[in-house]
Amino acid sequence: MAALVAAEAAVTRGPAEAAEAAEAAELSRVLSRLLPGLEADNKLGRRRALEALQRELEAARPEAPDADPAAAAAAFQGPWARLLLPRLLRCLTDPAEGCRALAVHLLDLGLRRAARPCDALPRLLPALAARLACPEPARRPPPEPCEELRLALVQLLGLAVRLGGTALAPHLDDAVRVLRSTLLDPFAAVRRESCECAAGLARATPDHFHMQSESLIGPLMQTVSHQHWKVRVAVIEATGAVIQFGSGKSVDDVLPHFAQRLFDDVPQVRRAVTRVVGGWLLDLRDRYSFFHKLIPLLLSGFDDDIPDIAHEATSLWEKVGLQWQTENEEDLKDKLDFASPPPAHHPSPERRPGLGCRELVFRNLAKILPAICHDITDWVAGTRVKSAQLLAVLLLHAEDHATQHLEPILRTLLHACADEEGAVVRSCISCAELIGAFVSPEVFLKLILTTLRKSPSAPGLLVLASVVRGCPREALRPHVKVIATELAQAHICQGPENPVYGERLLLCVQALVAGSREDCREAALPLLEVLVTVLALWGATGLGDKVQETLAALAAAEGVDGSQDLFREHLGPLLEWVAASHRDWTVHSAEVLLLDVVVTHSGPALGEALPQLVPILRSCLQPARDPALRLQLFSTLTRVLLRAQEAADARGQLRGCLDTVLKDILVPNLQWHAGRTAAAIRTAAVSCLWALVSSGVLSDKQVQEVQETLMPQVLTTLEEDSQTARLLSCRIVGVFLKASDGATEPDKFIKIYPELLKRLDDVSNEVRLAATSTLVTWLECIRNEAGQCCYRSSVQHLYRELLVYLDDPERAVQDAVLEALKAGSVLFPDVLVRETEAALHRHRSPAYCEQLLRHLQAAPPAQ
Repeated sequence: MAALVAAEAAVTRGPAEAAEAAEAAELSRVLSRLLPGLEADNKLGRRRALEALQRELEAARPEAPDADPAAAAAAFQGPWARLLLPRLLRCLTDPAEGCRALAVHLLDLGLRRAARPCDALPRLLPALAARLACPEPARRPPPEPCEELRLALVQLLGLAVRLGGTALAPHLDDAVRVLRSTLLDPFAAVRRESCECAAGLARATPDHFHMQSESLIGPLMQTVSHQHWKVRVAVIEATGAVIQFGSGKSVDDVLPHFAQRLFDDVPQVRRAVTRVVGGWLLDLRDRYSFFHKLIPLLLSGFDDDIPDIAHEATSLWEKVGLQWQTENEEDLKDKLDFASPPPAHHPSPERRPGLGCRELVFRNLAKILPAICHDITDWVAGTRVKSAQLLAVLLLHAEDHATQHLEPILRTLLHACADEEGAVVRSCISCAELIGAFVSPEVFLKLILTTLRKSPSAPGLLVLASVVRGCPREALRPHVKVIATELAQAHICQGPENPVYGERLLLCVQALVAGSREDCREAALPLLEVLVTVLALWGATGLGDKVQETLAALAAAEGVDGSQDLFREHLGPLLEWVAASHRDWTVHSAEVLLLDVVVTHSGPALGEALPQLVPILRSCLQPARDPALRLQLFSTLTRVLLRAQEAADARGQLRGCLDTVLKDILVPNLQWHAGRTAAAIRTAAVSCLWALVSSGVLSDKQVQEVQETLMPQVLTTLEEDSQTARLLSCRIVGVFLKASDGATEPDKFIKIYPELLKRLDDVSNEVRLAATSTLVTWLECIRNEAGQCCYRSSVQHLYRELLVYLDDPERAVQDAVLEALKAGSVLFPDVLVRETEAALHRHRSPAYCEQLLRHLQAAPPAQ
């Protein structure tokens, strides 16, 4: 029976085999006729022979619909392997470039048509190696000089790899030797094709490739930074396959180069790194050994500028986590069966990473963190940015497991928050907020506050503000007062004179007020102390508006209306806090600025605190104290007195302290002492006195009391070198005269006008005009006196002196003096007429004297 079946099969196969043999014989005949031309001495003959072979092979393709490709390939196999292949391989060394190109093309056709292309590998691979492999170690140029031909030869090698499959295993040495050279070829297309060929070779010979894979890593890594992005992508993809099917030991050699490609400007390159690393995490045989090295590369893609790359990195990471979770299901059984919900204070609970992802990060965090902490201080800005972003992603995965690594993390954040790159600082802020969300306040406050006590710094305050901002209210509640009290310590709230430091300090208060809301009532006083300090030390740098907003928020949290009510609630303790060391103050003491802020922002509440404030000022404004300090405090006191009606004396409280202000503060500082500093202090005291008498809070009787006490000193200050002092002194004398209403003793009264007359020769026209105005007031006081006759000689002298200034070069002074004479003419008009007529001929221009005479003639006779 078996013999019968075999006989029937032989009968069936007979015609097909006969046709195949006939076709092979015909092809052999044709090739035998054309092949001798390949041995021609001239290149034209060889080229014509090759072109004829090309036409014959292309015409011999089975194009009929019913043709059997397998039979045609079988018929082609014999003549190809026996006649054509050896001669074409010899043509690869032909001197003519065109002949070599045709030979490569014919080899490509032959491999594609042959039934058993693997049979060609023992001769083809050595021939390709001879044309493409550079001699080592000299690294001379490859034997094939033409770039296009080298590309065609590499493409031919790639075809052999695809067709040969596992049959390439015995020829791996030749193939790898070729690729080691072509991966470094000057022609970019050759490098790209070589990368594809290397990847194909790795996939085709998985059981043997690991023995040769390491030799390709060096050339690949030399090409990974090629200027053409497509070459870089090809290298990354090839490296993925070479390591996937080769030796895992090469991962360590590749990772630094891949990490650099994460900064590549071309998105396709970064996407390739993400895909390759994700593939390794999923499929690499010994991937568990490299988790701590591969995870950072994949997670770095989460913050890529291209959303598609970030999404792909996220998707791959989710797959890695699920796969690892499945592989370790028994180990995670309890956590899977009793899955905990996302923390209530999770920043994005709907996007919480899966259990596998979280566990992978947690178990490898100790190995990953040291490298991140190192790279976040790198000199390259891009490295610092990526490291800070990666740290935030890791903390989001680690959640409360970050507690055991908190010390190095906080140390890193303190350093990185001082970075000049805004992106680094923003990522560090996010990291600190995550710490606040996941870590217990008892833990992070102990570390942060200890650091601030030892060395207050702007980065330390920024970290504190960020963790407080991220901390949930219920966890923060027991610690609000502790934090506020610590911030209010002098060495922290009065730290470096750096605007950034003040801004960070304000951020801490804002975070506390916003995070704790009504819970910060118990800490309102220390928080207010910090805000006062920020306003005093850094308000001029642009923080004033932000401080006012924070004061309003603190007032709302405490349940009072606005910042003035907030100051009213705490004004007494604030003054005690500021004045605790007032006996040791100098002009450089921060408390001087703090006092200025407190009294300036207290509003009407300041009046209630005057009994507490005035003794402080009295102590600090004594002549024995630092002159610069006294100048600063006089400026503060002047501002208080200028706003006395709506603030310090809103309810008449200033009257009770008036005697102390006059006798213990102003009188000692108006005394004359030699030196410019003493003169500046007298000017400041005069300014303060002017603010007092011009504020409108003193009655005429009180002004008279001030006059009795200070008139001698004020008359002395009319001679000061400071124009401001002379001007204000003139005005103060005018206020005194108006309030006296003729009640001054004649002897003292007569002594006033000569001092004012001297001011008519002042270098400042403003002072001269003020003195003239005050003289008018002096004359009006005499008009109200019952016994004017006792002042006749003094008035006559004044007339005579004023008439001199009717001829003054300054028109404004002439007009003011004329008005003064007109106002004083009602006292003794006959005397003024005589004096005017006597002075008329001495003036350069008699116009003003004539105008005065006309006024006197038109005036009604004195009664």
